[in-house]
Amino acid sequence: MADKITKEQRSSNMKAIKSISKLENRVSKALWEKGIRFRKNSKLFGKPDISIQKYKIVIFIDSCFWHVCPLHSNMPKSNQDYWIKKLNRNQERDKEVNEYYYEKGWHLLRVWEHELKEDFSGMVDKLEQFINQIKHMSII
Repeated sequence: MADKITKEQRSSNMKAIKSISKLENRVSKALWEKGIRFRKNSKLFGKPDISIQKYKIVIFIDSCFWHVCPLHSNMPKSNQDYWIKKLNRNQERDKEVNEYYYEKGWHLLRVWEHELKEDFSGMVDKLEQFINQIKHMSII
């Protein structure tokens, strides 16, 4: 099936997609309000959404579309060869990033976009518990 818009329009649409989502900003703000200090989108490998280098913590907030959520992922109808290749590569990269951090002894957590949309405060509490548990382990 052919694309219904021109290459220039498609390019413009894709350029408008921001690397930091509103959802990531909401999560960051909620954690900051709970007194958790971190870096957003640091230049660490894989560009984690939230990182605390002191405790070797990285958190990724994965979009259901871009990271191919098993529950909510959908394949675009047009240009399927491109999208299959693109989304498969995203999944491979996620695995590479996970392996990198685990091999280096980091604590990694991935959260699906839909988990935050379904129970935002519950997931923020889960993130806070994850971070505090690792901080506590570092003190002992």
